[in-house]
Amino acid sequence: MPKSTRSPRSPFRRLAVGVVALAVTAPLAACGAEDAATSADSGDGTTKITVLRSNGALFEPLYIAEEQGFFKDAGLDVTIKAGAQDTSQNAPSVLNGEAQFAMTDSSGFLKGAAKNMPIRIATGLVSATTKTDPTDGLLVKEDSSITSFSDLEGKTVGLSALGGTIQFIVEYLVEKDGGDPDKVKFVSLPTTSLTDAATTGKTDAVYSFGAFYAAGKQAGLRSVGNGMNDLPGITQGVLFATQEYLSKNTATAQKFTAAIAKAITYANAHPDAVKAIDKQYTQLSADYIENSEISYYDKNINTTVMRTVINKMHDYGLLSSAPKDDAIYWDKAPTVTSGG
Repeated sequence: MPKSTRSPRSPFRRLAVGVVALAVTAPLAACGAEDAATSADSGDGTTKITVLRSNGALFEPLYIAEEQGFFKDAGLDVTIKAGAQDTSQNAPSVLNGEAQFAMTDSSGFLKGAAKNMPIRIATGLVSATTKTDPTDGLLVKEDSSITSFSDLEGKTVGLSALGGTIQFIVEYLVEKDGGDPDKVKFVSLPTTSLTDAATTGKTDAVYSFGAFYAAGKQAGLRSVGNGMNDLPGITQGVLFATQEYLSKNTATAQKFTAAIAKAITYANAHPDAVKAIDKQYTQLSADYIENSEISYYDKNINTTVMRTVINKMHDYGLLSSAPKDDAIYWDKAPTVTSGG
């Protein structure tokens, strides 16, 4: 049976199963090694770094940096590994030194920061933008009475996971449209079941993404709004590390993020390179990849929008606290404040 959530508002209402359930401990010594010590491990003068990527998408700049030699040119020997299915669970591997950097999304990182984990965002990867067509969003049956997010009051919405960025964006857009997000019921469903749930009426609407969003529209479902593009600047993918690693290995971290920045520029200019990576590392069909627009990659983290996300997630009970900026960003991270 799907998991549902709707209860009186409390500091922890509707938190997802994927909340980072980890006691905060100091990172092990391996995570705080000096640059020189880390370089010595490689044996050839390069610095070894392990980075955990997501299992879905948005990791393409990592492989571009590898393939185009941006890491090598920076003197880095980078190993890219698939991380946890729930990227919020990548934090333990970074905290214990198994990896130096890892990917997650806004909510995945913020839930760790809200629990005072000593982790910081080093760089952005992808943010929502009006420069591309939506690749995620709310889907309803063609004859549904739902035509705006405020119409979701009293309705049931199917999500792939509760308590994360997707639930946040639905609640935010309901409120923005003049509705009461407290009056929306959310249920957790397998991602592969979202389209069926909407077409059969098991739910009044679903929020889908990527290939599943495209498949839902092809099945006759109608989109409402523009998904996360209705909050331009919301960070959809970031790379983070421990505060200790970043402070003790600043030069290495800057080389790494500079290589990622070059890869982001390359990815935006070479969509075929991005699609080739998706064909190799994702389970999406080649036909879908060829006919889809690539994401717009962006190293910058919009702190104005992130603050909106933090405050609203806390208001909605999706964050246990609202972390301050100095508990979120590395002091060398590429941040901007415009466009919020």
